[in-house]
Amino acid sequence: MGQALKRMSAETSQTLDRGLQVLQLVATSPTGYSISELSEHFELSRTVVYRLVATLEGHRLVRRSSSGRVTAGLGLFTLGQAVRPALQTKAAPILRALADEVGATAHLTLAEGDEAMAVAVVEPRWSDFHVAYRVGARHRITEAAAGKAIQLGRSQAGQPGRSQAGGAWAVSVGELQPGAHGIAAPVLGLDGLDASVGLVSLHDLDESAIGPRVVDAARAIRRALS
Repeated sequence: MGQALKRMSAETSQTLDRGLQVLQLVATSPTGYSISELSEHFELSRTVVYRLVATLEGHRLVRRSSSGRVTAGLGLFTLGQAVRPALQTKAAPILRALADEVGATAHLTLAEGDEAMAVAVVEPRWSDFHVAYRVGARHRITEAAAGKAIQLGRSQAGQPGRSQAGGAWAVSVGELQPGAHGIAAPVLGLDGLDASVGLVSLHDLDESAIGPRVVDAARAIRRALS
């Protein structure tokens, strides 16, 4: 069916799956969708879509504007907050190994709308001088290696064979902090999660040597979160 709903197996709930697919679509669109657009997209009647949206709205997962457009609700923020500790726990040992090996601050960054936000940060244990980068720090997704790597991942997502393999990274110099050097690689192959793994340092980073190591860390985090 192309954009239509996937066929359900005997063990799954068709109604729940429909609602989750509607939620996933709406959550990735800043402008939202009308009931008619959702109906056409999923090849469902307006009545069915209206009931799905009303249920999601009751749990604050979506909201309807005065014009009738359906957008992401604040309930998603609460769910996102609950997921972050699990992300941090699984990413921490990988970031620790990366930070200590290179002697630079390692981070896992997620996309939230048009911003990139650090959700896990590990500073090297043996370096006296390194960048202090706090969890929750935000910047535009078009800035710094972390944001550029997320954009790189999005551009690779539709390329056959690249959704999990990757192999490229982004670099930046002095974009968020004077003198800071960054290298980051996208975390590929995780549906619904736009993320990057990176390093930031007050010293030059040898891109040819460190870039592949950052890519390896991104792959390791993908496996940990899969």
